Amino acid sequence: MSFLPAFEIGVWNLWIFMVAWVFFHMVPITWPIFRYDIKVMFKRGGASPAYNKTEKILNNLGMAVWILLFIYSIFLPLPLGTPFLYAGIALFVVGVAIVEIAMIPWFKTAADEPVTRGLYRYSRHPVYIGVSVQYIGIGIASASGLFLLLILAPIALSMATAPAEERFCSEKYGDSYRKYMNRTPRWLGVSKS
Repeated sequence: MSFLPAFEIGVWNLWIFMVAWVFFHMVPITWPIFRYDIKVMFKRGGASPAYNKTEKILNNLGMAVWILLFIYSIFLPLPLGTPFLYAGIALFVVGVAIVEIAMIPWFKTAADEPVTRGLYRYSRHPVYIGVSVQYIGIGIASASGLFLLLILAPIALSMATAPAEERFCSEKYGDSYRKYMNRTPRWLGVSKS
């Protein structure tokens, strides 16, 4: 791994991972298996969480950094045949699996109830964890110390917006969500109940 590998435009560059990341967030692979009801999905989402000023800035900054990283990935050749690439692919796939598994109870829970089953028993934000694992996988696959360091910014900045989602869910689901918050860690751990 070097801190700043040579720039080179090519077919086998890191942009492949970035496009795959976007794809798996637009087209979840578990949709056909569980036949999600799209109406329920949008009903569950309801209005967006209300971000305070700081959360809006952090969210927008994270998005801006992600866009810059996407542009950088176009010029960053993949280290074909190296352990970095294979480790990055493995982590990326694990991250995709975490996100997909986390979505299953989300669609199987009634729209007027908070999601508390599946991976949500161990984390209030398992999708954030899965996305973070994907990001780290992309960073390792790049074999670029700079890219790996920069990919940590969208992780940290997106996690800073989690409190807004929790406020939104507290308002939407009331005491049932607050009880869930009391027994389930925000990021990762064993349920307290």
